[in-house]
Amino acid sequence: MRSRSRPAGDDDPDPPPRAERSGLDPRTLRADDLRYLLAVARTGRLVSAADALGVDHTTVSRRITALERTLGVRLMERGTEGWGLTDTGRAVAESARAIEDALVHVVDAVSGQDAPSLHGTVRVSAPDGFGTVFATPALARVRRRHPRLRAELITATRQLNLRPAGFDLAVAIGRPPRSRLVTEHLTDYALGLYASDEYLARCGPPGSVAELREHPLIFYIESMLQVGDLDIERHLPGITPAFSSTNVFAQLEATRLGAGVGVLPAFLAEPARLRRLLPEEVDIRLPITLAVRREAVTHPAVRVVRDALHHEVAHRADELLPGGSGRTPGSKESLR
Repeated sequence: MRSRSRPAGDDDPDPPPRAERSGLDPRTLRADDLRYLLAVARTGRLVSAADALGVDHTTVSRRITALERTLGVRLMERGTEGWGLTDTGRAVAESARAIEDALVHVVDAVSGQDAPSLHGTVRVSAPDGFGTVFATPALARVRRRHPRLRAELITATRQLNLRPAGFDLAVAIGRPPRSRLVTEHLTDYALGLYASDEYLARCGPPGSVAELREHPLIFYIESMLQVGDLDIERHLPGITPAFSSTNVFAQLEATRLGAGVGVLPAFLAEPARLRRLLPEEVDIRLPITLAVRREAVTHPAVRVVRDALHHEVAHRADELLPGGSGRTPGSKESLR
C-alpha cells in the first residue's frame, strides 16, 4: 500500500509482482541496481540516497523498483523514520556490499594504491551532547585518515528504533530494547546537579534534596523526552523542572546564566566551570549503547568508525566519569 503521508521525492515504488524465485537467472540481475539499494538502506531516504549517488530521486526509485521486480520480492519498506530493509532486503544488501567493495578495490588497483582506501558515506546518530563532544572528534580523526570517506552526524536525544533506518551506527542513552540492531555497551557517563557562581551567590546552594524543591530545576521537557533513563521522576521524585529544553546545550547555557540548578552531564558542566551540588545525594550514572545496523556490521568503514568511538571514550574516561567508577569506559565487548 502507498503511504498517505510522504515527503516529496520519497514516493513508494510500485510493489513487485509475485514471481517464482527458484528459477531466477543471475544474468538477469543488474549489479549496479544493488548500489541503489545500499544507498537507500544507509540513508533511509530516496532523496538522500540520490544525493550520495549523484542522480535524482526518481532514478533511485526506478532502479530499486526494477530490482524488486526482477527478484519478485519487496526489498524496502517505509517506516516512521524513513525507508528500511525487509528481511529479504537485508540478506540482499549484505551480499551486495561485497560487490560494492570489489568496485572500490578496482579503483584502488588502477590508481596504484597499495592499501585499500575507504569510500562512501557513514552516517552516525548520537545524542546532542555526546555527539558534539565525543563523536565529532572521533569522526574528524577518521576523516583525516580516510579523506575519501564522507562522515555524517545526526544529533538527537532519542530512543533507538525497533526498526532502524537512516543510519549505519547509533549512539543512544540507556540499554536498547530488543530490535534488529546489533548492540554493545560503549561507556557509562555521569550526571549531577550544577549551578553557576552567580546563582549560588544570589540564591545559595540547596542543603539537601528536599531543599532542592525550593530552587528552579533545569532539565529536559518531560512530555517530549524519548529516553526513559532520563526521566527526572526516576532520579528526583516529585521535582518538576522550571526551565526545560529538548537540547542539552540550551540547558547548559541556562544553568551558566543563573536560571537555576541544572541536571547536566559532567562532561559538559565541568568544562563550563559550573559548581557541583549535593554530589553524595545526586550521582546519576547511565549507560551509553553503541548500535550498528545488522547489514552494516562487517562494512570496513563502519568498523573504522566503531573503533574510533571506542578509542575516544577510552582515552577520555575521566570526562565521562570524573573520579572513576570501578568500570572502564570504552572497553570493547562483542556486538550482539
